[in-house]
Amino acid sequence: MKKSDLDGSNGYEAVANEFAAARGRSNIGAEIVRRWAQELEPGSDILDLGCGNGRPISQMLTDSGFSVYGIDASPTMVSDFSKNFPKARVACETVETSAFFGRTFDAAVACGLFFLLRENAQRELIFRVSNALRSGGIFLFTSPSQAVSWTDILTGHRSISLGAESYKAILAEAGFSLIAEYDDEGGNHYYDAIDLKGLSNCISFD
Repeated sequence: MKKSDLDGSNGYEAVANEFAAARGRSNIGAEIVRRWAQELEPGSDILDLGCGNGRPISQMLTDSGFSVYGIDASPTMVSDFSKNFPKARVACETVETSAFFGRTFDAAVACGLFFLLRENAQRELIFRVSNALRSGGIFLFTSPSQAVSWTDILTGHRSISLGAESYKAILAEAGFSLIAEYDDEGGNHYYDAIDLKGLSNCISFD
């Protein structure tokens, strides 16, 4: 087994301070997440997958009055998250194995996470998120619209995007309906979906 296989953070624990310094200087994506969160009631519970130190995404959500629960596999980033948001809950776990606090949420967000995972783990995570959302919950995540792989600049690990068509098919299979796709000022591509489980009897197609 390679040493990298034992690193649930996909190399980000080793560069946690470097990543935090760079991300802390950037608000890229925060405005898209802010607009997305406007669909939610005040005080809604939001699961932030791959939360890092919480800046800027969890920062914006907590400042907007939402209850944020973070998951990240980097001990350093989780420690920083706790310091930055002492009232929020955070767990140092991989998204592949996390119990997501043993509860359900109104929404989930995953910025800069999916393409760090292996292909089958990305698919499984979409289903796991569906199970963690309440009926009608919303889900926002990022990954390139193209099916492409590349080497992560910070970690040297392989990143892979399944591409928009594959993500759409998996979302549908998991019970999601894709609402929209967006691109932010940094060129990141977003998928905005709603979990339709339990809503079939409430939706009219007339």
